[in-house]
Amino acid sequence: MKDDLGVVSDPQKSVLYAQVMDGDPRMKIDGEGYLRSASWPGNGTYVFLGDVTKALLRFLGPHDPPFFSIQPGYDEQRWVLESSSGELSVSVTSDSYWGLGLFARCFFNKIEMVGPLSLRARCIHDVVASLGRNPWEPYRLRRFERFTGASSEEHRRSWLELVQWASEDMRSNILELQERAETLSKRGGDEDAIKRASMDLQEATKALEDRNAPAVERALGRASSSLIEADPSTEVLSSEFASLDISDQLDTSEEIPFIDLSEE
Repeated sequence: MKDDLGVVSDPQKSVLYAQVMDGDPRMKIDGEGYLRSASWPGNGTYVFLGDVTKALLRFLGPHDPPFFSIQPGYDEQRWVLESSSGELSVSVTSDSYWGLGLFARCFFNKIEMVGPLSLRARCIHDVVASLGRNPWEPYRLRRFERFTGASSEEHRRSWLELVQWASEDMRSNILELQERAETLSKRGGDEDAIKRASMDLQEATKALEDRNAPAVERALGRASSSLIEADPSTEVLSSEFASLDISDQLDTSEEIPFIDLSEE
């Protein structure tokens, strides 16, 4: 399995191994093999999804209904699941590597992702942040290494390359807006708007340190809006469009026919 490991070196595919710590949530598989909630009223077989796959599906984005290409049998935590979101597709294999699968911690997930590096990296960045632990750290180290055919350092590097790639991508977006703010300040842009943008960029930097990608995106969105407001050229264009709009309204008003109702 060692040869499968590869992240940045492969422009389209990543293979990761994760330690499962919690077997929940327990969900259902319908008659066609698709994942359903536990409260789904139809007939189906039960499956333990596990904490890692739950997080993965959450941060995959709007995705097709997860499909089980291999459904669980007697053991509800042994299966193969597939799903996709736009250009990104994932396949997760859940299996045990010690203890005959008697406990949730006996299981691991093999995650195969195919798609653009930016999408793979962002998804894994958010998965690691939401789990609040290092998913590449196994409960039984030697058995995990022997079963996967890779060392703990290789697993760590495979995960962190993606996490760091996503972090650097967001950091570059922050730096780009910071440079834009400095340029606008030199060109006489609106200082109040630039100040608001700078504060939002500070929030984005702090959120990035906390691995809170959604907060980074929100702060970047606010900063970008403030910089548009601060840009003198944007103000000129807005004034020109406003003038054109007023002119159009005046032209339209001249075309409205006058009806004298005084004699009715």
